Amino acid sequence: MAPTVPLAVLALVALVAPGVGVAPGCDYPAHRWCSSRDVAVACQVESRCPGLPRPAAAPVELSLFYESLCPACREFLVLKLFPTWLLLPEEMLNITLVPYGNAQERNVSGKLDFQCQHGPEECLGNMMEACLMHEAKNFSTYFPVIFCLESGSSVTKNLEACLQIYAPEVDSGRISACVQGDTGVALMHHNAQLTEALDPPHQYVPWITINGKHTDELQAQAEASLLGLVCHLYQGEKPEVCGGSKAPKFPSGCRR
Repeated sequence: MAPTVPLAVLALVALVAPGVGVAPGCDYPAHRWCSSRDVAVACQVESRCPGLPRPAAAPVELSLFYESLCPACREFLVLKLFPTWLLLPEEMLNITLVPYGNAQERNVSGKLDFQCQHGPEECLGNMMEACLMHEAKNFSTYFPVIFCLESGSSVTKNLEACLQIYAPEVDSGRISACVQGDTGVALMHHNAQLTEALDPPHQYVPWITINGKHTDELQAQAEASLLGLVCHLYQGEKPEVCGGSKAPKFPSGCRR
């Protein structure tokens, strides 16, 4: 490893012999070499600028493929995913929710129809949550509402109450119109396509992918200690909450 050269020495070298020890693309005076990461990179002096902030790390990408009335799905979302999201900084974890699960899509007389594992009520719950996401748009707005729905006595009957508590700015009428119209069907078709495109194909729900991948090991780690898994995978500076976490395993999922 090359010895670290103090910035003052670098500046002296630049004054005496311009261009010596500095990258050919560096058009900045020596006193600016450590002024920003971009400049340090251009001048190839990053290792000599210890005060530079670290580059932002990519968030851990988690996708949850679930169905609204599956007990194991509800338990994972309510007891693991939502609390982990609350505990971690926004830049650490990016969540995608896909309510569809083990449903099946059919074309009946030119119109799409859906059959769900837990009956028509689940299909309605899936579509309500898909329409909620479509109308609210912002994850931090709709995720608490979905948490409220999934943790309550009825996924399909508590929308108005959950909106009043967590997102009063969202119009429930627009969500109802989405559910009853073509938009809701289109959203469910999109979720069907996302679910069918999984590789490997999903065998049960909840089905979890981490950074676009699913393995039995990742699934088990996510169910046992999602917080610990995200903390382990995140490459940036970690918050105090990442000191350690332990949790019991969840029951087996809803198999097809």
